[in-house]
Amino acid sequence: MLKKILILLTLIIALPLIIALFVKQDYAVVTSVTIDKPVTEVFDYIKYLKNQDNYSVWANIDPNMEKTHQGVDGTVGFVSGWSSLNEEVGVGEQEIIKIEDGKRIDYELRFISPFEAISPAFMSCESVTQDITKVTWGFEGHMDYPMNLMMLFMDFEGMISKDLTQGLESLKETLEQ
Repeated sequence: MLKKILILLTLIIALPLIIALFVKQDYAVVTSVTIDKPVTEVFDYIKYLKNQDNYSVWANIDPNMEKTHQGVDGTVGFVSGWSSLNEEVGVGEQEIIKIEDGKRIDYELRFISPFEAISPAFMSCESVTQDITKVTWGFEGHMDYPMNLMMLFMDFEGMISKDLTQGLESLKETLEQ
């Protein structure tokens, strides 16, 4: 009887670990919105990380979070940090790692707490017409084994897509006022 219980316990512990071997570890989200403004005006706004306070869902979760800034905003190397006791916000920073003027800005997001991760993200602008701009916001993530098992139970892509879409809608509203 004891042997059967030990075998059952071993299976209960081993089965999730075995399943996690076959679950994807990477995810990516890309979402877009059109804004009734010229591409230069839109890009000149989004290239400044401090402006994300006006449209990012995450920036508005905790109005009391501490924010830090290093460097010149809107240029490669600028780092915007945050620290919050709210676990939805946590502690981290993002750095501008590349700018293609008028077209695209690439960031590296470094999450420190409640979990550690480094994730690339970007925002790009594309002229649809002279006065309409398509803005695209993208984010990539990775979950190491065996934590990737959570991807079976949580829709990370859906949650992040919802937040990015809401942020872009807020950006649209802000810029079109």
